[in-house]
Amino acid sequence: MLYLMLRPVESRDMRFWPVQPPSFRSSVDRYSAEAAKVVSCLLRFMAVDMGVEPERLLELFGGQPQTMKVTYYPPCRQAGKVIGLSPHTDACAMTLLLHVNDVQGLQIRRDDGKWLDVEPLDGALTVFVGGVIEILSNGRYRSVEHRAVVHPDKERIAAAMFHQPLQSIMVEPLPELVKKDGGGARYKSVGYAEFMRRFFSAKLDGRKSHLDHFRIY
Repeated sequence: MLYLMLRPVESRDMRFWPVQPPSFRSSVDRYSAEAAKVVSCLLRFMAVDMGVEPERLLELFGGQPQTMKVTYYPPCRQAGKVIGLSPHTDACAMTLLLHVNDVQGLQIRRDDGKWLDVEPLDGALTVFVGGVIEILSNGRYRSVEHRAVVHPDKERIAAAMFHQPLQSIMVEPLPELVKKDGGGARYKSVGYAEFMRRFFSAKLDGRKSHLDHFRIY
């Protein structure tokens, strides 16, 4: 796995950026900028869909903090006995996933508990809504549980671009959406740092979903 801080640009530590192949750094730089444009468009579309101002979500993502994780899944003859990436929901705002070599391995959990294969489409990105957006949208957009499995005789490579909000924000349902819902917030308010702390502790203690802690039933 290769994990890099990409945005804001001043957060990059080039000691960890590979120098081979020679095109790596410039390619990642361009890909980072284009991915940020896609996310900006999606956030505007989602805001309009929810009936709030088009720039409302973008206000919470100034500078669009962004990280990239490239993961290599080697083939395994006993693929049914191992897992490539354990089930989870993303804690960020939005993830853009690129299937680099078009080998299937991504699965999402349906409401009935069964796992559904997500077939990679050539030239397409898979978009995941993260827990931050689920809370900001007061549940209108759901963060889907997913996992990665391995192939018995093919290697798989996937590149995920994670887009986070500003570190200073409160993760809470947008007031205008709470008002639309009759004053009913479906999630508690929490600072982003605490939100992320609970996300990582939830992975350690095996809870079904770290979002369960914030839901108001």
